Amino acid sequence: MKTTTPFQNLSTQIEQVIQDHIAASYKAAAAAVEQAFSLATAGRVAAPRALRAEPTGRHRAPTEMAALGERFHQVVCARPGETMSVLAAEVGVSARELTRPVMHLKRAGQIRSVGERHLTRYFPLAG
Repeated sequence: MKTTTPFQNLSTQIEQVIQDHIAASYKAAAAAVEQAFSLATAGRVAAPRALRAEPTGRHRAPTEMAALGERFHQVVCARPGETMSVLAAEVGVSARELTRPVMHLKRAGQIRSVGERHLTRYFPLAG
């Protein structure tokens, strides 16, 4: 007949608790993996609201862009050599809103810019 000591009894109980914990963890992990794959095969999951790309702004009509470019060109002709912040205030819009109209004016050869970043100055071109 074998007798067990309190130490052996405690050791057996600890082993049983560890085995139960491992089995429960395995079941939880398997359920999580199953759920993840079932969502992936069910269809595309929509991205959370915070991660979706929001529209950066509205699209302006070509006529509005042309009018804005024309107003900017008139201001540049009246005040050559000024910075974008000064010219944008004269036009009545933000400097950010003038980015694309200025690009079109440069490509058309109506204005030129000298300098970089906040030191950029704008000049009209004869044409």
